[in-house]
Amino acid sequence: MSDTTFYVTTPIYYVNDAPHIGHGYTTTIGDVLTRWHRQRGEKVWYLTGTDEHGQKVLRKAQANGVSPQEWVDRLVENEWKPLLRTIDAANDDYIRTTEPRHEAGAKAFWSALHEAGAVYKGSFSGYYSVGSEEFVADEYVADGEGDDAGHKVSTLDGSRLEHMTEENYFFRLSDYADKLLELYREHPEFVQPASARNEVVSFVERGLRDLSISRSTFDWGIKVPWDDKHVMYVWVEALLNYLTAAGYGVDQERFEQLWPASIHLVGKDIVRFHAVIWPAMLMAAGLPVPQQVFAHGWLLVGGQKMSKSKANGIHPTELVDTFGSDAYRYYFTRALTFGSDGSISWEDIAARYTAELANGFGNLASRVAAMIGKYFDGALPAAGEPTAAEQKVVDTVAAAVAEADAAIDAVAPQDAMTAVWRIVDELNGYLTEQEPWKVAKDESQRDRLATIMATAAEGLRVLAVVLNPVMPKACAALWESLGAEGPLGPLADQRIDDVARWGQLPAGTPVTKGPSLFPRLELETTQA
Repeated sequence: MSDTTFYVTTPIYYVNDAPHIGHGYTTTIGDVLTRWHRQRGEKVWYLTGTDEHGQKVLRKAQANGVSPQEWVDRLVENEWKPLLRTIDAANDDYIRTTEPRHEAGAKAFWSALHEAGAVYKGSFSGYYSVGSEEFVADEYVADGEGDDAGHKVSTLDGSRLEHMTEENYFFRLSDYADKLLELYREHPEFVQPASARNEVVSFVERGLRDLSISRSTFDWGIKVPWDDKHVMYVWVEALLNYLTAAGYGVDQERFEQLWPASIHLVGKDIVRFHAVIWPAMLMAAGLPVPQQVFAHGWLLVGGQKMSKSKANGIHPTELVDTFGSDAYRYYFTRALTFGSDGSISWEDIAARYTAELANGFGNLASRVAAMIGKYFDGALPAAGEPTAAEQKVVDTVAAAVAEADAAIDAVAPQDAMTAVWRIVDELNGYLTEQEPWKVAKDESQRDRLATIMATAAEGLRVLAVVLNPVMPKACAALWESLGAEGPLGPLADQRIDDVARWGQLPAGTPVTKGPSLFPRLELETTQA
């Protein structure tokens, strides 16, 4: 096991409003990845949090008649932190950009940039998107149409623009184009998937301009250390959370243990910030860049990107309250290709819940436990001489686990689940072909019946371990049903590299049939 820490981050989410399942998607995938690495026995650190400064938050707070601090406190405590409990996320840290540790670290980083000569004072006159908190160059400005007629809009994301002129500090981003292109060339894994990498390379090849990194017309933000008339530009300040949460400027020992980050998970609409501005800032400060920035696609509802402005932002509780957190986590891990846009619908979630979870995995666990209870008084029998049918199960399990493990390293959780689900299908097919309910009627085939039941139980043991990162509640119940903790120890202590070793559940282990892992639901199929 490596001494390095697998340090994974989500974006810190902008708290101008309540979260939707797009936020839950990124957090869920990060949680699945880190839980899998924990299941390997690796040291893991999983960070998420909230971005709480900037003009958009200030205006939202003013519109609601409260101070910006009151506004963000309310949203974080009532909406954003509860999201983590809703989707059963096991994050190790939660960073808020209004925390003292973040302010101290951010100021230390800015001082490092200043001392390196990487910033200078100037003035900005041009377009700014308050909606995306982004300075927009003239080539990305267009006349709005439809509802946006009479306004300028950004061709980058369609947000409305405001013209502004103010004194700012600038970061010498233009100095880093060649260094960034060298980074992309020598480390193609730095930006993934390939579509995101190509976009970033093309953007940098067109040339980089120095970046305005402060604001001086409002004060909701962290003050620039050497000039309290300026606050840090919210995007630049927000990027620093990955350092400040790791202890930069506050806890050097912790920082050396965690940095550089293993992977930043981001939406594709913010990949340029993370793959262009962020590494350039780190280079300027003399710090190593993260190992990877991985940009996932959009969730599409009715063919449109999910957003509050389009009234198609579904809150995670709407799904979890119906299907449960395990099914929610399974759906977003299994049904969508991480890195590409993906369409979601209530109908698809309901169909997968019924076919794959209730009828597939859940029914498999229930009937194996029930048959061991019926035929062997709830004690796992000793397997007899295996046949080609058992060997096929063993081979399928070994291949599927290896393939799933490799898919996690490739940040392809959907491929990992496809591989794991071959075990579910293999075990269901195995029981259908072996017909233990018929074998049980022939007392002379008692050993054969024992072999079938032991094989099925071993397969469920493997599933409990490899599905634990995705469906921790169901897998904990399955582990208990199999009586596995007594002889094998806690589920969290089982290791991916050992899980396919056959015959770990000893004969005599008590197997009990508990409540259905995924009870069948009466579902309305027109909700989303």
